[in-house]
Amino acid sequence: MYKLVSRSLAVIFGAVLIAAGFNLFLIPHKLLSGGVSGLSMLTGYFTSFSISTMYLVYNIPLLIAGLFLLGKRFIGLSILSVVTTTWFIALIPVPAKMLAQDALLASVFGGVLVGLGAGISFRAGGSSGGFDILGSIVTKYRDFPVGSVLVVLNTLVVLAMGYLNGEWNLALASMVSIYLSGKVVDYIHISHVKVTLFIITNQTDAMLEKLLGLPRGVTLIKTEGAFSHKEKDMLMTVTTKYELAELREIIKSTDPAAFVNIVETVGVMGSFRRS
Repeated sequence: MYKLVSRSLAVIFGAVLIAAGFNLFLIPHKLLSGGVSGLSMLTGYFTSFSISTMYLVYNIPLLIAGLFLLGKRFIGLSILSVVTTTWFIALIPVPAKMLAQDALLASVFGGVLVGLGAGISFRAGGSSGGFDILGSIVTKYRDFPVGSVLVVLNTLVVLAMGYLNGEWNLALASMVSIYLSGKVVDYIHISHVKVTLFIITNQTDAMLEKLLGLPRGVTLIKTEGAFSHKEKDMLMTVTTKYELAELREIIKSTDPAAFVNIVETVGVMGSFRRS
């Protein structure tokens, strides 16, 4: 229960950052954040519909699709993010006097805030909705960074903006915002970064009991010390940087004297997640 509450609070905080990035920096300059939020902004700029309402409407079909492909918990937190972001977009006033007079500067600060908010939502186990859900579906079946996938998807929306209204300066500034958002998401949401742990321990059975409770495979390798000629067991497992903290705690509590070598993994072939 505590974990669910903390995750929900993190998603709500992320929604505040996203809405602040929209209303304080992007919307005053009629910039786009890309994706579904970009579509809602375009609709709001050229029609009488409110951006917050369209943000909610455009997200509904994607949330339904994600419910079948990504699981109830992920989509539950994503729904919370979409609803609270919609509410905060309507609540936070767009300043009459722009906080950043320069459109490029506004795109930088807006992009960073939106990326922070989306990254926090991902880190909590959900998403900020929209193309984030499409990006999560892609990365579920292909080992790509989420932020990079979002950059590609969102850039298409910005190109459409430049083509439709001829405002290429604003379109290019929007692309800067989208690029920064994607990079910030990748910096915070690090579940696509893989690491390999080589654990040499004298507590093999106890360590295996703990490690096999995680959704990762473990390989047991018999080793011999070059100096002492003593036989020891080495456990090898591949995990993500996001899960690395949990593994450290397991190793420390099970065998504080264990020798652990952690190396970043360039790529993984075959089944990564143990079913």
